[in-house]
Amino acid sequence: MSQSFSLTDSLSLRDLQVYLSRASRVEDGSVRLISAAGVLAVYTAILYPRGLLDTSPTVLGLRTFALSEQVDLDVVVPVRSLLDRVARLQTLNGEESDEPVSISVPLQVNTVTWAGISPPRGGWKALGQTDAAVLESAARAGIDEVAAAIPTGTGEQLVQRVRSDVWSRPIDALEHVPAGAGFAAFSLGFLADGDPVNLFDTGTWTRLSTSRGHVLVKRKAWSLNS
Repeated sequence: MSQSFSLTDSLSLRDLQVYLSRASRVEDGSVRLISAAGVLAVYTAILYPRGLLDTSPTVLGLRTFALSEQVDLDVVVPVRSLLDRVARLQTLNGEESDEPVSISVPLQVNTVTWAGISPPRGGWKALGQTDAAVLESAARAGIDEVAAAIPTGTGEQLVQRVRSDVWSRPIDALEHVPAGAGFAAFSLGFLADGDPVNLFDTGTWTRLSTSRGHVLVKRKAWSLNS
């Protein structure tokens, strides 16, 4: 049976298209769609362990969208398939409209390891704020370091190790926040001048929230200050 969800208007459709486009440039894999109480949560993985010896934290991007009607949904789908459907609807709708937009859900993917990790919905404790510039600086420095360390033609295993080393490194003066969280917030378009980044913590999870979206970080259970 085909599943679908309905966004409230064409502006929400455009926002979803932009988010998925940015996510696909970072990790051209899958997204997880979860809906509850008339809200759609769209998760994308920016960084996650690729094996038992990989000590990378799990870093997820999250955007939420209001739905025109409630629907029960928890699926993992290819980001490209969903993006193609959203792009086609964007072309068909043309100008902005206040009418709801229905999107059919692509075929599910059942082999995505990170999708089995669900961030907690409650129990978050506020840790204060940081500036968007701090995260952007960490992201840009990491991007430059990865580019310099990975020559053309490098094998995938070495590429993954370099990225893991760079993005797992903590940001100066930000407890629990790896550079990969800054990379996620920057690459997904969640940072803006003058828009504070609110920090929250619960157990082994840290959340960075702005008016544009959220980044969730799951640290290893045995990590320092977990």
